[in-house]
Amino acid sequence: MSPPLLSVENLCVRYASVQALFGVSLDVPEGSVVAVLGANGAGKSTLARAVSGLVPPFDGTVRFDGRDITKWHPHQIRRAGLVYIPEGRGIFPGLSVQENLRMAVRRVGQPAERRTAMDRAYELFPPLADRRTQRAGTLSGGEQQMLALARALAVPPRLMVADEMSLGLAPLVVDLVFQNIEQASRAGATIVLIEQFVHRALALASSCVILRQGSVAWAGSSESARQEVLDRYLGESAEAMS
Repeated sequence: MSPPLLSVENLCVRYASVQALFGVSLDVPEGSVVAVLGANGAGKSTLARAVSGLVPPFDGTVRFDGRDITKWHPHQIRRAGLVYIPEGRGIFPGLSVQENLRMAVRRVGQPAERRTAMDRAYELFPPLADRRTQRAGTLSGGEQQMLALARALAVPPRLMVADEMSLGLAPLVVDLVFQNIEQASRAGATIVLIEQFVHRALALASSCVILRQGSVAWAGSSESARQEVLDRYLGESAEAMS
């Protein structure tokens, strides 16, 4: 059995004197979609930021593709192939769609390779091609999330951490976001999916980790995350976010 692409072991994070994560461990096999669920304040986004190098842990390790990246800077982690899409889209609203994509591929070697990477983004998300000169801040919420995914996938990542991409979006736009995430999975991306829509996340994921007050409360296959498990660890939020 091959080692996981991402392995988090006993991760502990604090903000000033407040501890946010308490010994969190999880494995993400290559090619899988792993859902990370939990109520507000459970530590989901802190975990995402920690594995992406944006928040330093004070204990524990993060291994990516067999390498210890716990103390790496975010740009080193990004270059290694781990991409973080934060809640709030993570785009440049004052730039055009095309300029956003150019920023995403600027570190790719030769000009021809950069053009190929941008073409790939437009092939994955054709609606963006029709809006390439449009300012990103004037796109709809769903189109902005599409652009965030296109930026992440233009240079194919080994692993994508998607942090509550559906947050604050209208139901029809949420549908589009999940379609785009599914498309990213089909394109070969390994995905850590942090989501508020519990049942929709489980429908995409092969396995699930539930955080509660900064610790892993439950972990297992998505199939085994029955309603009684969700009710026990997520309570009313499981029903509200279905």
